[in-house]
Amino acid sequence: MKHLSSLSKLLALLAAGAAFTILPLATYAEDMPMSGGSMGHMDMAKSGSDITVTGEVLDMACYLDHGAQGDGHAACAEKCITSGLPVGLKSADGTVYLLIGQHMPANKDLAQYAAKTITVKGKFVSRDGINLLENIEIVK
Repeated sequence: MKHLSSLSKLLALLAAGAAFTILPLATYAEDMPMSGGSMGHMDMAKSGSDITVTGEVLDMACYLDHGAQGDGHAACAEKCITSGLPVGLKSADGTVYLLIGQHMPANKDLAQYAAKTITVKGKFVSRDGINLLENIEIVK
C-alpha cells in the first residue's frame, strides 16, 4: 500500500512539473501569429486589411543595426532613406512596420519626414514576424 501512495505522489509531481513546463509555451503561443492570417490575441488587424498607423519614420538600416531613432538621428535617417535604404514606421506601442508604395519604394515621399511622427494608411501584411504597410498614403 505504501508503494501505491508513493507512486501516486510521483505521478502528481510529474503532472505538475509538466504543467509548469508547458505553461510558458502556451502563453508564448498566444502572442505568435497563427496560420491563416490571424494575429492571436494581439490587437492587430488581420493581414490584408487597410489600417491607419501613427508613428516615427525610421531608416530601417540604422534602426535595426544600432537602434538609431529620434531627433538626434534625423539628418542621418533622411540621408539613408533618400539613398534608398528601407524605411519604416514605429508606432507608439513599439510595433515597427516596413513601408512601401505600390510594389515600389516610397522613400522619395518619406525622406522629408525622417524621425518625425506621421500618420499613414495602407494595406497591412504580416509574414514570419515582419510587418508591412504597402500602398501607403500619408494622411495629412
